[in-house]
Amino acid sequence: MVKEIVHEPELDDAYRLRPEDVRDPPRTLAGRLRYLGPGLVLSASVVGSGELIVTTSLGARAGFVLLWLVIFGATVKVWIQLELARWAILNGRTALDGYSTVPPRIGRMGWINWLWIVLDIAKNFQRGGVIGATAAACSIMLPITGAAMSGPSLITWTVIIAVVTVLLLQSSKYSMVERVTTASVAVFTLSTVSIALILPWTEFSYSPAQLATGLSLMIPAGTIGLALAMFGSTGVGADDMTNYTYWCLEKGYARWTGPDDGTEERARRAEGWLRVMRLDVLMSWLICTACTLSFYLVGASVLNPQGLVPEGNEMLTTLSRIYTDTLGTWAEYLFLVGAVAVLFSTHIASAAAVPRLWTNTLGLLGVLDWNDARVRRRTMRILTFCLPTLWAVFYLFVQSPLLMVQIGAIGTGIFLLAVTVAVWRLRATEVDERFKANRWMTAALALSSVGIVLLGIYTMLEVFGVSIT
Repeated sequence: MVKEIVHEPELDDAYRLRPEDVRDPPRTLAGRLRYLGPGLVLSASVVGSGELIVTTSLGARAGFVLLWLVIFGATVKVWIQLELARWAILNGRTALDGYSTVPPRIGRMGWINWLWIVLDIAKNFQRGGVIGATAAACSIMLPITGAAMSGPSLITWTVIIAVVTVLLLQSSKYSMVERVTTASVAVFTLSTVSIALILPWTEFSYSPAQLATGLSLMIPAGTIGLALAMFGSTGVGADDMTNYTYWCLEKGYARWTGPDDGTEERARRAEGWLRVMRLDVLMSWLICTACTLSFYLVGASVLNPQGLVPEGNEMLTTLSRIYTDTLGTWAEYLFLVGAVAVLFSTHIASAAAVPRLWTNTLGLLGVLDWNDARVRRRTMRILTFCLPTLWAVFYLFVQSPLLMVQIGAIGTGIFLLAVTVAVWRLRATEVDERFKANRWMTAALALSSVGIVLLGIYTMLEVFGVSIT
């Protein structure tokens, strides 16, 4: 008797390029808009702890004087993001895979991959801080057990957030990540920009003269360190750029472009999907810049004149003054809803991205087969359960969201320098001349790189205790 062989159906795999999956790109603006999405996930990641906590705190400390740097910081790093995403789409490969080819190699991976591992461990503190800040906002809004901000209430909400995260992301599907983050982005963009627009009609109104001071392109004496910190904390970070390549691949941009067969048809298809990606990045940049400017404005207008700086577990209470001092005590809940949307969206974006990066790293180390879709998804699901739980534990032990976010920010600044090196290497060796012929984009990339190098030098000096004044 001959046993019938049953073949399991092949899984849909966004990380595998096959000729049968190619799709013609949309040719109209309306058509391209329908294929956006990775930028929304990125926005949810960027406009979170860094903007709500760090940017608002810097506005509270510095006032309007560094407003111009918010715009510059949010803009200049986009060019590195564009370059890395273009390489990923053209080659159908992830950022960590690309980093592994940048010499010198140490064992099975490149030096940037090992640097990522070290710095991602530091980022666990930041991710724990985001969970803690979200738990604090939920505790103030609805204590559940004990008083608001009490130990039992914070522990209960931390557990709830970790459980909800695991339940939402267990499918490991990109579509779920995009739906959750899109809803969160809509909520926090509306709430944040609205309060900034309302300020001129309140006692904390900002004047055209104050805005002009903030746009004077000056860095006052004694604020260079603060200015560089602002540049590092605004806009797209190195981890966000890295994550974005995974979202572009899972959305389908590379798969629809197809494998490089050297034909003109494939080149035109690639140019079409790269246009979609650039529009996606533009949308993300507009959202991030609008929200970052809003956070900075309210910090400078409301908190700075009162000498209020968000710190420790009282951080959210201080930040809520932005709403209560301008709209009345009733607006505290409006702030808390927006804060939960901002922080939880950042947490979800991280909880979705980091398991992918660690799974990819295990593949590069030879621990598992990254190209096996079933193995990859099973590993991501395991890590989706383990990592948010770990971050929650970190928060419960440290209990200082702002400090935890700052620890992670230092690691991000150092890694940004390494990513810039990788982008130039990959651009030189694995991108066809046809796709890098635009001189204006090359100039913008060079300017962006100079700014990032300066930021990297400053960050490393800070790590070694050398102060810049």
